[in-house]
Amino acid sequence: MNTNAEREKGMKKKVAFYTLGCKLNFSETSTIARGFQDEGFERVDFAESADMYVINTCSVTENADKRFKTIVKQAQKVNPDAFVAAIGCYAQLKPEELAAVDGVDLVLGATEKFKITDYINDLTKNDFGEVHSCEIHEADFYVGSYAIGDRTRAFLKVQDGCDYKCTYCTIPLARGISRSDTLQNVLDNAAEISAKGIKEIVLTGVNIGDYGKGEFGNKKHEHTFLDLVKALDRVEGIHRLRISSIEPNLLKNETIDFVSQSDSFVPHFHIPLQSGSDAILKLMRRRYMSDLYVDRVRKIKEVMPHACIGVDVIVGFPGETDEHFLETYHFLNELDISYLHVFTYSERDNTAAADMAGVVPKQVRNKRSKMLRGLSVKKRRAFYESQLGRTHQVLFEGENKEGYIHGFTANYVKVKSPWNPELVNTLHEVVLTDIDTDGLVRFEFAKSTAEV
Repeated sequence: MNTNAEREKGMKKKVAFYTLGCKLNFSETSTIARGFQDEGFERVDFAESADMYVINTCSVTENADKRFKTIVKQAQKVNPDAFVAAIGCYAQLKPEELAAVDGVDLVLGATEKFKITDYINDLTKNDFGEVHSCEIHEADFYVGSYAIGDRTRAFLKVQDGCDYKCTYCTIPLARGISRSDTLQNVLDNAAEISAKGIKEIVLTGVNIGDYGKGEFGNKKHEHTFLDLVKALDRVEGIHRLRISSIEPNLLKNETIDFVSQSDSFVPHFHIPLQSGSDAILKLMRRRYMSDLYVDRVRKIKEVMPHACIGVDVIVGFPGETDEHFLETYHFLNELDISYLHVFTYSERDNTAAADMAGVVPKQVRNKRSKMLRGLSVKKRRAFYESQLGRTHQVLFEGENKEGYIHGFTANYVKVKSPWNPELVNTLHEVVLTDIDTDGLVRFEFAKSTAEV
């Protein structure tokens, strides 16, 4: 890379990053950014003038695809001469399409993104976007990563890829087969995060319950997800460990029981459902039926009555009739869950669902989405109300949001208080008192306000 002269003059090249999509993408962006800094680049905010802009793309929804062009334009507006690179899932799935976007100079696929500094020279803009994208079956090696967001929590990648064949999903096409980090490397990364004074780690991956598969570059299983959880629980200095999304069929009783007894793992689970109708679950090729989901929720609530349970659900999947949707609505309404992440189905190229009959009109999809979002508001409110009067430990975050500091209890109740910089990245015992007009919870400090 031709940056030696600039370094000698003390003029560092500047690079900025924009991340679309999931926590996993954020963890990978952070690792890639650290690679740039090791090469002598200075990382700046995306809104600032930079010599190079890197956009980490997502292709889970149609909306994420559309946003890419807008983000490229934002970069060009700040510095029309900047070198623009696209990496990530959309870059793997549709590299030529991204390369054709005006202003894009480089497109890197699933394996190439981690070697991005090898593909750039003097940052001279290209007349056409240059593409380096592997066949997805070649994405069979693992690159560990973690992201540090606001000094209070870190996203730690433990697994990548997926062997499931859900009919709506492009992730196996974008990220390849299921593979895992070695247990020792995960523990080393966790210790590194702890040494930075960060108090919470969120475990991320494409299918983290599948952890262990591919740990040694093959399908051999030496460790399981439960082994991972038990080992991380012993890492010094990490006050909280949070499991992000985990498939219901991979969330075992042993893991739930261990979390219920753990000092570090918090009582918060995010479990994808996608539909409450068994007929639609079969069309989606999910690996469970609704009764297993009910069983998982009951088990969690049995050993952790105040646990927070979040749910992913897709509306408007091909073949979803009004009856199927109402089946999902009533299923969720009766279930003891805390909030929903609602996704409106959008057709993705090269998926089985894209060719299915029974296409649901867009306006019907949107109406159903609105109904479930309303249900989510109701569920979250009911969960927050159930926690009022209780004492919880809150980890305060680092951002001043319109004069308030926010924080989360271990079971994911979001609280607010007038801004106080001394609270940032500290843990305090509080008593939840009432719900504010914006839906966040007010509190009083427990008798001792010293940090726990």
